[in-house]
Amino acid sequence: MKTKESAFLHWAKTRPKVKYDLALSGILNLPIAELHFNANELELHGDNAYGYRQLVDALATHRHVAPETVVTIAGGTSIANHLAMAALIEHGDEVMIEQPTYDPLLAVAEYLGARIKRFQRRFEDRFAIHVDALADQITPQTRLIVLTNLHNPSSALVDNKTLKKIGVLAGQIGARVLVDEVYLEAIVDHPPPSAISLGSEFVATSSLTKGYGLSGLRCGWILAEPALANQMRRLDDIFGASAPNVMERLSVRAIAQLPKIAARAKLILETNRKTLSAFFNSRDDVEVVPTKFGTTSFPRLPKVNVENFCALLLEKYDTAVVPGRFFESPQHIRIGMCCEPDKFSAGVERLGQALDDLR
Repeated sequence: MKTKESAFLHWAKTRPKVKYDLALSGILNLPIAELHFNANELELHGDNAYGYRQLVDALATHRHVAPETVVTIAGGTSIANHLAMAALIEHGDEVMIEQPTYDPLLAVAEYLGARIKRFQRRFEDRFAIHVDALADQITPQTRLIVLTNLHNPSSALVDNKTLKKIGVLAGQIGARVLVDEVYLEAIVDHPPPSAISLGSEFVATSSLTKGYGLSGLRCGWILAEPALANQMRRLDDIFGASAPNVMERLSVRAIAQLPKIAARAKLILETNRKTLSAFFNSRDDVEVVPTKFGTTSFPRLPKVNVENFCALLLEKYDTAVVPGRFFESPQHIRIGMCCEPDKFSAGVERLGQALDDLR
């Protein structure tokens, strides 16, 4: 039997620790001392059989949706995607997944026995989705279309006009559209609404992990039309009885403080994005689709062996990026703009030194 796994997550969990970590895709972890809460408010147990009510309401307010559309997930976006796909497809169903994409999305679809087809998000097109090309690939057997927004790995934004067109395509054949929105949380000023506001064809997943430095809370969610959301809650019964209530209560406190927490994230991202933009502008051996939003960038290095480059960065410069092979793009690297700005600046300087070494 073929082993079911995510090569990327295994790499991410087992890679060496480095001083200059540009492989992170989530904002620098928030120290618990900065998550102000009263310990007397915390309990190990609570009424949370199908989601702790205070957390459901807080997430509904945060994403501007009705509470009955919110399914809380104790496991972040990855588990949310797993549960959503398990509810939306059957073994043998045809599933369309963007390329390149986040490796666990492919792994989960494969694990569930889907027949996977791909639609392209090409570097040359700034990682846009061409709806006409997607329409040519969809068949009456397509049950699910899967994409990330912001795009992982490039941070490209899919606008509402494009999403609506994809929703129309899905509606014509009775399919759904699953949108992993975890990186939308990194857009602090005037974030777009969740895709579920565009129609019942859409299902959205997200968490507090990437945009706020709150990965330790493992607070994830699915947004879906009420009947489907209830179906997902019932399906989750076979995965786990209930979430840790102490983490749910801490998540409620965190959501109440999101403006302050988001301001911290915004400062880190804006500072690091300027540093990275200056670096790209100084190089003639790096090609990139500039990012306005998000925590990552996905440049192409056409003149070097990327595996050798990543090894050199690690061994000589104590610096890490994500090799593009984990996103089906071997000439690319993914750079995360998530660590302390002084360390990020030093890490970017080392990127340039390693590129110069390989010239």
